[in-house]
Amino acid sequence: MRKSVLKLLGIYSLLLISISLSAQHARQEISGKVTDERGEYLSGVSISVMNEDLNTTTNDKGEYRISVPINRSSFLLFSYVGMKSQKISVQSTSNTLNLVMLAEAFSLDEVVAIGYGTAKKKDITGSVASVEGGLIAKRNMSQLSQALQGTVPGLMVTRTNSQPGAGATIRVRGITTIGDSNPLVIVDGVPVNSINDVNPQDIQDISVLKDAASASIYGARAAAGVILITTKRANIGQTNLDYNGTYGVESATRFPEMVGAQRYLDMINEFTWNDAGNKPGEEYGLYSKDIVDNWIERNKTDPDRFPITAWIDLMIKDYAPRHNHHLGVTTGGDRLRTRASVNYEKSNGLYDYNSFERVSTRVNNRIKVNDFIAVDVDMSYNSQLRKLPSINPIESAQRYAPIYAATWADGRIAGGKNGANIYARLHHGGSRDESRNIFSGRAALEIKPIQNLTLTGVFAPQIYNSKSKDFNKQIPYYDADDPALFIAYIEGHESTSLTEGRTEGKVLTTQFLANYKKQFAEHSLDGMLGYEDSYNFVEGMSGAGENFELSEFPYLDLAPLDFQKVTGNAYETSYRSFFGRIMYDFKERYLLQANIRYDGSSRFHPDHRWGAFPSVSAGWVLTKENFIPTSPILSYLKLRASWGQLGNERIGNYPYQSSLNYTNALFYRGNNIVSATTAAQVSYAIKNITWEVTESKNIGIDAYFLNNRLGLTADYYHKTTNRMLLKLEIPDFMGYGKPSQNAGTMNTKGWDTQLTWRDKKDKFHYSISLNVSDSKSVMGNLSGLVLGTSQITREGSEYNEWYGYLSDGLYQTADEVANQPKLYPSVKPGDIKYKDISGPDGVPDGKISPDYDMVLLGGSLPRYIFGGQLEAGYAGIDFAMAIQGVGKQNNMMPDVMVRPFISAWTTPPSIIDGNYWSMYNTEEKNLEASYPRLSVTSANGNNYMSSDFWRISGAYFRVKNITLGYTLPEKINKHLKVSNLRIYGSATDLLSFDKYPTGWDPEAVSNSYITKSFLFGLSLKF
Repeated sequence: MRKSVLKLLGIYSLLLISISLSAQHARQEISGKVTDERGEYLSGVSISVMNEDLNTTTNDKGEYRISVPINRSSFLLFSYVGMKSQKISVQSTSNTLNLVMLAEAFSLDEVVAIGYGTAKKKDITGSVASVEGGLIAKRNMSQLSQALQGTVPGLMVTRTNSQPGAGATIRVRGITTIGDSNPLVIVDGVPVNSINDVNPQDIQDISVLKDAASASIYGARAAAGVILITTKRANIGQTNLDYNGTYGVESATRFPEMVGAQRYLDMINEFTWNDAGNKPGEEYGLYSKDIVDNWIERNKTDPDRFPITAWIDLMIKDYAPRHNHHLGVTTGGDRLRTRASVNYEKSNGLYDYNSFERVSTRVNNRIKVNDFIAVDVDMSYNSQLRKLPSINPIESAQRYAPIYAATWADGRIAGGKNGANIYARLHHGGSRDESRNIFSGRAALEIKPIQNLTLTGVFAPQIYNSKSKDFNKQIPYYDADDPALFIAYIEGHESTSLTEGRTEGKVLTTQFLANYKKQFAEHSLDGMLGYEDSYNFVEGMSGAGENFELSEFPYLDLAPLDFQKVTGNAYETSYRSFFGRIMYDFKERYLLQANIRYDGSSRFHPDHRWGAFPSVSAGWVLTKENFIPTSPILSYLKLRASWGQLGNERIGNYPYQSSLNYTNALFYRGNNIVSATTAAQVSYAIKNITWEVTESKNIGIDAYFLNNRLGLTADYYHKTTNRMLLKLEIPDFMGYGKPSQNAGTMNTKGWDTQLTWRDKKDKFHYSISLNVSDSKSVMGNLSGLVLGTSQITREGSEYNEWYGYLSDGLYQTADEVANQPKLYPSVKPGDIKYKDISGPDGVPDGKISPDYDMVLLGGSLPRYIFGGQLEAGYAGIDFAMAIQGVGKQNNMMPDVMVRPFISAWTTPPSIIDGNYWSMYNTEEKNLEASYPRLSVTSANGNNYMSSDFWRISGAYFRVKNITLGYTLPEKINKHLKVSNLRIYGSATDLLSFDKYPTGWDPEAVSNSYITKSFLFGLSLKF
């Protein structure tokens, strides 16, 4: 009897399940058109079935078609940028649904990426900033890191050059530690090594998690912030082919000028006369008056003995080409949605043999097995090659004296200055090639066993390899008159050598996620539990060979056996994490979010391996309260507050282990020299080394005014990093290097804000946004440690603060020199005078010394970072302009900018010519001199020491990008058989306003340059 009852219950259960599944499989096809208030078709409107993996977009005619399940809880959600989102019940409509969308400048229903999921803007209580992928793509930058400059409040993007393939440094809300402050980068939910491996054309949107409430879900890797990148995917109903191509040129925004041959001879004679004591009659101690006066004239008839070489003009080009081609295919059906793209780009540098070439592909697939199971299969491949000459010639081209020959009159290589010839090294010195290949995959299985619950399993492998080849060739040079008479070898190229490197690695990431979303009357609950582990293995080797007999074959086996060397290394790391998040709101008025992550890392000892990183945040939507009346002026107002802890586990691979370093050494065995393997412990192991922990507090406001046309977001934060790793002193007799210990603290305070205005009238629409942010990092207890010299990090200082002497102008007379404190005993009139700040007793002691008279000179990091964007469109014409800059920064003029005769023979920069103190000047002119006298003796001991004399404002305002485009009318597109055709022109880094000397860009370092680019592009869609 019992068996019969169980059998009947089983049959009944199966019948219920069958009925339930049949009901859920019953579907209704709905189609229609979407227009705006003027009746114009809206293309690209997102239509999705709420709580289902079903979505599509409207085509160019505003048409859509979607198949939805028939049940009482099915709703269609229509959303579009600049329009109010609308939710319509499937039960309340027929098979045809035409919709008119109403304008709204800002949509609070806009979905943005958060850790391991998404959320609507109105539900976020942490500090999260987002930027659309289209905005990034319009900037037409090769590297994504540079394209982000000025786009997001709180995101500090700094660059030092625009050479092919160069990226930028990204910091989220300033500096968090003296160690690694790079943010964690996540692409489609999976961590990646470099943000520049993602093609800007493939990006749907980017979210920046700035505070602990939003970033703590990533725990021990999130102390420096998190950047989430979501790539483009296909929607149901989409089928199109699109192409975007650009071609243009780049040129240096500025390039410094050096004095010519005549002034070089005058000035080098003056410096030698100064250092010789300014004895009357010895003004022409190095070059005679006859040579100085007639050098240029004699060059016309004897250029080999009286050369004039414009080194910069000889090696640096005015323009360099670049081009980019992107092809994408999108198709979306009920069962399979695919977006595939391939991108090719190449850019050349402003000197020969310098180029960057990259091919990147991405395929994103969404496979719907049934209403309960879906699979994502994503793949990407990135291959890049950077070609370089054996040396960067820029700094040498700036400083080489113009009276030395790069080539003889017949075109052969000359000796330059005693073999120092940067032109020969550039064109004949060899090459440096660097290549990298990255394959990334992501397979995700998504199961919805019951309504509102989604289970996801992810496996994401990344396999990469890199290769480098540095071939340094021997360069002989011969006599100017006798081509057969060997003189010597060019400096740095006395022999031919080759160094090659290979690195291979893999990262295997596994994730399991459970997401549950439920609406209970006026209550909304969103919960997530997750597990993640990652394994990282890297193996490398390098080989080197010297004294090649052949200079045209860069292969290691051709090196003599006695001059070959091979090295190798490997390491592996892993982590394992458990995490969870809960988001709750009541009446969309009171919002609460809590996160926790429990991380374990192989970098730490098992007893100190695990750490918990919690956060909590809350939001209060005041405009939902009855005591704030509805007003067209104030549309929305939300207050936010958060607290949380974040970690940093990037401290090296095996700091807690007593590891041995192996090497080969030579020993005497009797009278013979033999090689043997040796081993030694070189680092002192600290067993209890553990996480750096950053505690973050944040308060913020989100407000919208004037019917959501004006938006304001503002945040203030305070971050404290404890247990910061420092290399502290240990007794020398122990025989180890300084070990890292958890011993330091750092405090960072700052704020960021963004103001945006969007509006439209008839066919004209426009938007304006401006963001400003600031942060200041001050060092706490560092256990007595002092880091740096001219830039110092010590307790009470800012991070990397400038450190040096306070200057007091220039010495004008010998009496002034005799009666004033001096840093260097040989100073003379025309040298820099420094202030006597203190002495052993705490008061000025009549001496200038580094122990008592060097002081903090101000922070070196940029302050008041700002960016802005203007966009407008009318009847097919679109215009965009981006600005970016720094409101305050203390920089120091580098030697290459202001110091003449760095190597006693190099040429002075033209900016000091006529502006330095000189015995040939009048007293009045010397009082106005901006630079010290020409001297090598005083330069080394006095004039070019770190001091505020060389401090300069690094603030600047830059027109980052201007783009003007035109989209052809629909009638012409039909005739051309295309859906959309747009032509455009773009200029990047066009103008800069700053206080830097002529020829110098405030972002460039001395051995590089910043470029402006002019591009023309074509965008096609079929």
